[in-house]
Amino acid sequence: MTNSEIARGSCLCGQVAYEISGNLGIFQYCHCSRCRKFTGSAFASNILIAKEHFRWTAGALLVQCFEPKETKHFATAFCKKCGSSLPWLGKTKKAIVIPAGTLDTDPSIRPMQNIFWKSKALWHRDVSELLKHDELPTK
Repeated sequence: MTNSEIARGSCLCGQVAYEISGNLGIFQYCHCSRCRKFTGSAFASNILIAKEHFRWTAGALLVQCFEPKETKHFATAFCKKCGSSLPWLGKTKKAIVIPAGTLDTDPSIRPMQNIFWKSKALWHRDVSELLKHDELPTK
């Protein structure tokens, strides 16, 4: 994504919205136990961007942050109304972490790496190994 391109995102209820106008060239899947707990999934899909490339466009007062004291980098943010994951400023204050699943438009960057692979869920299977259905399968 060039700085002239803008990608937009929002929460599930639509009351919180944001836009990004660049990235740090990092789009990764994080398999650490904290990201798995926060997403309720096998991994988090995160894009890192510089602070100056991010802005809330609606509902900033509905954003709740959580920063565990014992972590070096990890924090989270979510919508107070619907609970959706939302972008958050890393504890180092150097980058904003964008949960890619909250994007409504294409960020023009694709995942490039898995981090904390050694911590991946024991039940994790690569998506290429699984059956694929275009919609909810019928019985």
